[in-house]
Amino acid sequence: MQVPEKALTRNRLRKAARELVAGRGILPPADFLLISELANEIIAKTGTESHFTEFAMVVCGNEIWRPVVAATPYKRRLLLLPQCLKHNSNCVAEIDELGLICAGCQSCQIDSILQKAEELEYATLVAEGTTVAIGLVQEGTVDAVIGISCMSILQRSFETVLKSAVPVIGIPLLFEGCAETDVDNRWLNDELTNFQENHQIRPVSVSVLKERVKLFFAEETLSRYFETPKDKTCQLAIQSMLTGGQRIRPLLAALAYSSYSPEVSEELLVDLSVVVECFHKASLIHDDVEDNDDFRYDNETIHKLNGTAVAINTGDYLLGKGYELLGKLSLPPEKLTACFQLVASGHVALSLGQGADLLASSHKTILSLGHQLEIFERKTGSAIRVALLLGAVAAGAPESDLSVLKEFSGYFGMAYQIKDDLDEFREANEHTHPADYPLLLSLLSENSDDSLRNKIRQLYAANNRAQLDELIGEKEIEQKADQLLQEYTGKAYQELDKLKNLKMKLSLYTVLGKIF
Repeated sequence: MQVPEKALTRNRLRKAARELVAGRGILPPADFLLISELANEIIAKTGTESHFTEFAMVVCGNEIWRPVVAATPYKRRLLLLPQCLKHNSNCVAEIDELGLICAGCQSCQIDSILQKAEELEYATLVAEGTTVAIGLVQEGTVDAVIGISCMSILQRSFETVLKSAVPVIGIPLLFEGCAETDVDNRWLNDELTNFQENHQIRPVSVSVLKERVKLFFAEETLSRYFETPKDKTCQLAIQSMLTGGQRIRPLLAALAYSSYSPEVSEELLVDLSVVVECFHKASLIHDDVEDNDDFRYDNETIHKLNGTAVAINTGDYLLGKGYELLGKLSLPPEKLTACFQLVASGHVALSLGQGADLLASSHKTILSLGHQLEIFERKTGSAIRVALLLGAVAAGAPESDLSVLKEFSGYFGMAYQIKDDLDEFREANEHTHPADYPLLLSLLSENSDDSLRNKIRQLYAANNRAQLDELIGEKEIEQKADQLLQEYTGKAYQELDKLKNLKMKLSLYTVLGKIF
């Protein structure tokens, strides 16, 4: 993994990569195979020695991410430097848990590079590896990274950066080594100062938007939507809206609206988030009754405190409130009609999925794998679909992207539930029942002969978790569920790659990266 010694060779490959990527209209993120093919093409086109192929891959990857990084303001970027740029013999810098704290002694180039970056308002970090940098992006501290590192580190971090969809420009050190290395300063300066205003592709910070969405669910804000706060039913509904949760569904609605809308209306952003959460909290209240769960977010459930009838009515009230608020959205009639249709169809699909799930559980039935996945798609996939499409339709997203988001939601929902079942199994305690991980039971049944299948049914009917868990271990069902999880997250990523809207694509890559 060599870096060309001559700047002329480096610049020739960079120029060839820029022309090739721009000509093909390739959008990030790009997988290893595509970048490898592009690299081989520019190596052949420029007549460069083949041992610079890995370097060519780096510059091709840079060109794919360049428009996004260039559209990111300096103050939303991180410059990541390696500690090996320092002069070990006379360096007086301190090192803490994050990395090197430059003393400004000017005995090496780290000080001058940091000064340049900080004048432009970059965040800066002198540390090894990419874990901290990716964490800062996911926390919402920065939106893009310019990183200097050796070729081996750039190679090892590729898959992590890809799955996290971190907009990044990688500049390889001129030679491998763990001390007193060097970097092409002219190249670095070009990258540091490259800024091109482009709101269409400027990244949406998922973490920043998530924190904004959480603020929508304060008592003062919700009081504007619930006109009779002294009514007991209304108070229970508001308390449900205020309590706990990751706010994933309103976040998805806000992400879709923010990604597709040319101008974001703060009022509509809040309205969409509250509408989605009304439907979600209604479904949770009803779920708790149907599953006889006494706690939600470590608090006693409404039916536990007030009885089943009151809980059902509170859920119904939130459903009605959701539809009422939906009808008040400041949208043209054709968009409003589309929103009503997608919410209603999502409500129907969720109810059918929940009904099938409840019937299987009450009759102690182990469903086929296909039927169990269909339930996951209807229950969770439809809820995700409503959230995403509500925001996208309100913003006027093109039909082609709406179709992709519909498919994506199904795969996302199935992957989410597969992971949830695996988590239930792995984190089981004395309150866990086999019905809490139906997917693993379906896989166990599917990987057994008729005789063992009958035994599994009997054990399930008797709620014999110990023996069922033993069979799950013997048949390596946990590993098969992991493979299934990888299959459906892979399908979700494949759908995202079809999206034309880069903001939406990268935001959902980030969401998948965080969850899976």
